[in-house]
Amino acid sequence: MSLEQNNSTSKTEEIRCIGCGAVLQSTDEHEPGYLPASALQKILSGETENIYCQRCFRLRHYNEIMPVQTDNDDFLKLLSTIGNTNHALVVNVVDLFDFDGSVIPSLPRFIGDNKFILVGNKIDLFPKNTNQRKVKDWLRQQANKVGLFPEDIFLVSAKRRTNITEFLSFLAQRAGKKNDVYFVGTTNVGKSTLVNAIIAAMGDIKDLITTSRFPGTTLDRIEIPLAEGNMLIDTPGIISPNQLAHFLAPDQLDLISPQKRLKPVTFQLTPGQTVFLAGIGRVDFISGPASSFVVYADQKLYLHRTKTVNADAFYEKHVGELLVPPSTDQLAEIPSLVGKIFKPQDKSDLIFGGVGFITVPGGITVKTYTPNQIGLGMRRAII
Repeated sequence: MSLEQNNSTSKTEEIRCIGCGAVLQSTDEHEPGYLPASALQKILSGETENIYCQRCFRLRHYNEIMPVQTDNDDFLKLLSTIGNTNHALVVNVVDLFDFDGSVIPSLPRFIGDNKFILVGNKIDLFPKNTNQRKVKDWLRQQANKVGLFPEDIFLVSAKRRTNITEFLSFLAQRAGKKNDVYFVGTTNVGKSTLVNAIIAAMGDIKDLITTSRFPGTTLDRIEIPLAEGNMLIDTPGIISPNQLAHFLAPDQLDLISPQKRLKPVTFQLTPGQTVFLAGIGRVDFISGPASSFVVYADQKLYLHRTKTVNADAFYEKHVGELLVPPSTDQLAEIPSLVGKIFKPQDKSDLIFGGVGFITVPGGITVKTYTPNQIGLGMRRAII
């Protein structure tokens, strides 16, 4: 599978940003695809090949996000067009650290009778001794629980390009010459980064899709021609209300989103003790023998142990200052912490979607908290 080298663009056609796919325009800076008229004129006259909107340019060069007006309903309508064809192979990308926040239970409604592949991204962030078979089994079980039955499952790292070659070989064989390949997923799962990794593996191309840790960086579908005559299509990310990322400012999101392989932090706890994961997560040890609680989260995330009897007062006093995120100016926007009791029978992982997980032994009772229980869960330990 290789890229078709065709970079010609008619000036009479709509010119799209090669970063986000939005149609370029110079009339409204708050709408997708905006760039100054002088910059657009340079593109039209052929003076420059940097066909980026102002938003993508600043994102690529300054890591600066510029908000634009987008409509999630429009995104869903765009995805629904997949169901109008019987010649599509759908690749659904989910975040292994935030399955509940990144899963799309209604996917079959959008894609019709087309088959789909489930790809779990960010496997590189798990410790080296992670049993990937267990991760894949867990991912399939979670998908089945919400009514999704993928044709196959792959674990990859779009950022580190782990398992990309194997996935690409499968994709080339499965798609053949008839099927366009659609990449779908919620925002912030690394979908466009995965497409970039595949593009790089297929051939030499200079212009890659805009990617960022900020949600919603692909604003319109981006079509990439393949040599076989079919297309590789990156669609916009669906905005999920079950993602913690949408309640945090970009600088705060950087504090909780794992960027490197997670290193365990162990707490020896007895019943009546609590561990805070900054101000967006909490676990209370309710009952059981003294136990090791092993936290897997980004090293930048502040962890704090205290007595459960003092936990509420400690949180009220320090949230937004010591317990960050959230910051003080976000407290009114982020939902309150709400707890849920878990009673693992065997060694298990307590899941904090989008943040990490805590491995605990069986035979204990705990209560875990996140804002409005977003991303809370438990699974059989994968390490």
